[in-house]
Amino acid sequence: MMLTVDAIAQKLNGTVQGDGSVTIKSVASLKQADVGDLSFLGNPRYLPDMAKTKASAVLVNEDWQGESGATVIRVKSADAAFAQVAFWLARPPVVRKPGIHPTAVIAADAKMGKDVMIGPLCVIEPGAVIGDGTVLVAQCYIGHFCEVGKNGLFYPLVSVREYCKVGDRAILHSGAVIGSDGFGYTKESGRWKKIPQVGIVVLGDDVEIGANTTIDRARFGETRVGNGTKLDNLIQVAHNVTIGEDTAMAAQVGMAGSCHIGDRVQLGGQVGVAGHIDIGDDSIVLAQSGVSKDVPRASLLMGTPAMPAREFKKFHAHSMRLPELKEKIAELEARIKMIEEKA
Repeated sequence: MMLTVDAIAQKLNGTVQGDGSVTIKSVASLKQADVGDLSFLGNPRYLPDMAKTKASAVLVNEDWQGESGATVIRVKSADAAFAQVAFWLARPPVVRKPGIHPTAVIAADAKMGKDVMIGPLCVIEPGAVIGDGTVLVAQCYIGHFCEVGKNGLFYPLVSVREYCKVGDRAILHSGAVIGSDGFGYTKESGRWKKIPQVGIVVLGDDVEIGANTTIDRARFGETRVGNGTKLDNLIQVAHNVTIGEDTAMAAQVGMAGSCHIGDRVQLGGQVGVAGHIDIGDDSIVLAQSGVSKDVPRASLLMGTPAMPAREFKKFHAHSMRLPELKEKIAELEARIKMIEEKA
């Protein structure tokens, strides 16, 4: 699909500064864009790229001031508008037709909803239930007595272990494992003995789980992920963790057992959360922070151990001055020694 700049601006309720007849065929970043591409300026750090970009047009916020060799479209939010245009210009979506592939292995008493698609080499164990319109692309495993909701999309190599529950409209990306055993052991006579993990995992509606993310089943009860929550790739959710609604976590977050993450929480990449920790609703923990204590509601934390962001910035600023302070202390010690010798 191709659109003119004028057509894009009209659909976005934006205003054009430059040649509106230019045709746009695709989208790209300011650095990678070429003729025929639309880009956007959503972050001030990319201002220097505006003068160098080869993009035919650039989306900017209404209050943007500056110079650009490209045609400019002014909109309320360049970031949000770019996402819309990217959708309009995207390749046609893959169409997956309902049906069951002949290589799929489905237990006789498993229940299949209407218009499901079960792809090649999928395995569905006895007692499992698959809701209407759900798609298992290929090589997915649905364990004994699992319940999978309606209109889900499971990419290749997803595993959902026995008795676990997945809500409606869930998206599970390749390699996601739901319901593997929690990491529970006790030491007897110097050797590790496995503690049975007899709980389950429950995923709410509209949950999205990234590639190779693992969510362990509870030792007892439930490991739970709330409605609308989004987990990135390579995340570890340990046994008996509970995650609230509309929470988002970036890649490589790790949560130890029995911690509770509230609603609308945001965890940056590689955040680590200790066991039995409670992170309050609407909190934000920035990347690579280590959370070792309970976090009050609506906190902004960073650092290891995690602390309020303002305090961490002060601490970091002071620590950067340590070499200078070390030299000053050495100088003062030398002066004191000289005074003592003269005395």
